[in-house]
Amino acid sequence: MHYLVTGGAGFVGSHVAQSLLDAGHEVTILDNLSTGHRAAIPHSARFIYTDLADAEATNRSVALQKWDGVLHFAALSLVGESMSHPFLYLRRNYITALNLIEACVSHGVSRFVFSSTAALFGGDERPPPIADDALIDPGSPYGESKFLIERALVWADRIHGMKSACLRYFNAAGADPKGRLGEDHRPETHLIPLTIDAALGRRPGLKLFGNDYTTRDGTCVRDYIHVTDLADAHIRALDWLKDHPSVTWNLGNGLGFTNLEVVQSVERISGRKVPWEWADRRPGDPSVLVADSSRIRENTGWNPQYPDLDRIVETAFRWREDHPHGYGNYP
Repeated sequence: MHYLVTGGAGFVGSHVAQSLLDAGHEVTILDNLSTGHRAAIPHSARFIYTDLADAEATNRSVALQKWDGVLHFAALSLVGESMSHPFLYLRRNYITALNLIEACVSHGVSRFVFSSTAALFGGDERPPPIADDALIDPGSPYGESKFLIERALVWADRIHGMKSACLRYFNAAGADPKGRLGEDHRPETHLIPLTIDAALGRRPGLKLFGNDYTTRDGTCVRDYIHVTDLADAHIRALDWLKDHPSVTWNLGNGLGFTNLEVVQSVERISGRKVPWEWADRRPGDPSVLVADSSRIRENTGWNPQYPDLDRIVETAFRWREDHPHGYGNYP
């Protein structure tokens, strides 16, 4: 099989591309390298430099050959930034996805896997864990942009027959257990790599946003899912779409860990103290986000192989320790 992966130079996209290659598939990565890294693209993958905001260029790229499926990861993804620049996120994420979806429909793509998000479930009204059919209530323009894309895929299926799997991840974390790939955002905003860098003395002390949430220690609770487990779920979703209708699945461990527990895990794994201090809550941050992933488990047999927080942190720590400049020197 030959799959097209957009955003394959990014964190999750590169790991999924590598897993597809490991499974014996051919992979072409389409990316504009605005936030991804050329060095994160697996060596065996073909690379096409394209900006999805350019509808004609997107169409030409999709027209290059007959794809067995398309996996879409390319997007702006900072929740906090989306609260400051809502129209940028709504416009960029939706238009780029719409350009891609339209090109896929035009050129007969039959299976489309979309990297969605738990940010669709922005409110605190529901008890965890969050089911796939829970009320959609985005707490940020980022989450709203992803929901708009999900709706576009519904119509692409109803009108044109392009089946899709919308995979709503919770908190992607960790690194390739073989050390080939890791997490390198610029700027970095994810808690685990920030905490690791603080432990390694590569950044000033960590800030924990909010200590007055209604959780066991007052800090936010998040469901961390290892990026390799996410990759496995994408491959299973592609297989599912061969003989089944479109689907929406939540992807998480079903386990919630607090911000303080992440700090404690990094201290255990690294053997170092993490310098940190309290900071005010961030707009758009719900207190608890934990997934009910029972549907994908029941339908595909998917089961996370790295559910333990220390194991997730250990793979992330090893990669960041071995790559002090990530995929290259910082500007």
